[in-house]
Amino acid sequence: MSITSNIPVFELFGETSGFPDVLHCERIRDRASEHGWIISPHRHSRMSQLFLIEKGEADALLDTQALTFKADTFLYIPPHCVHSFSFAADTEGYVLTFPVDIIKSLGPVSQDAIQSLSNVIEGRTSQALKDLIHLFAQRYNHKGVFRSQVTIGLAHATLAIVAEVGHEPQSNSTDNKRGHIQQLDSLIAEHLARGWGAGDYAQALSISTGHLSRICRASQGVSASTYIESATMNEAARLLAFTQMSVADVGYKLGFADPSYFSRRFKTVRAQTPSQYRLQFLDNA
Repeated sequence: MSITSNIPVFELFGETSGFPDVLHCERIRDRASEHGWIISPHRHSRMSQLFLIEKGEADALLDTQALTFKADTFLYIPPHCVHSFSFAADTEGYVLTFPVDIIKSLGPVSQDAIQSLSNVIEGRTSQALKDLIHLFAQRYNHKGVFRSQVTIGLAHATLAIVAEVGHEPQSNSTDNKRGHIQQLDSLIAEHLARGWGAGDYAQALSISTGHLSRICRASQGVSASTYIESATMNEAARLLAFTQMSVADVGYKLGFADPSYFSRRFKTVRAQTPSQYRLQFLDNA
């Protein structure tokens, strides 16, 4: 595993400038082969990706979860998820990249679909999904007058099928709660370095702190403070696993003025000190 001073945030792998299109499609071999079939840990802040393997296999690390996916399987990776790959040489398949605006415009607007697409999704590739991706790749390389309209329509159809695989049915009465949770998740990702508490996030959502806690308890089974701290420590875990930042600097980056307090809270949440948590990744590097 490659350890860096920070977790790179890329558009496409290795590129920090926006790709010159509303969507992107490429063969796995076209990019992975350039890097020795190894894609080092990185993440995307404004886009998700869908990997389809048709031949070969890959070992993937998603945040700190390891998995292997093989021929005739797909893997969907949402924004902010740290991911890396080790592909078998000559692996064949596609990578589709979707900006978040494409996901949010998936219509008719469905919070269930958006919620599903906020998670990692893996599964067997149905014939319908394979056909859509092949047609997407064909139309992506076509220079027709309405190319963008066609590819966006195909992207929405592809995302809808992927969302269906990852969908867990919910009652209509939970829609507003899940909407607030999604907004909270976005705010947490944006304001991690500020050390915001539940009151700050509630104010940003224009609701009371008590109401935010009730939403978190109903949706996640924990208080707002516990939910926020868990999200913060998940980010701390990513930084400890994938960067060379000192434990103190990780704490500072996440809004903790006292490194000792950060270490105590990390141990409370993750049942290991930051140094103990990092050691398991160094042993496997």
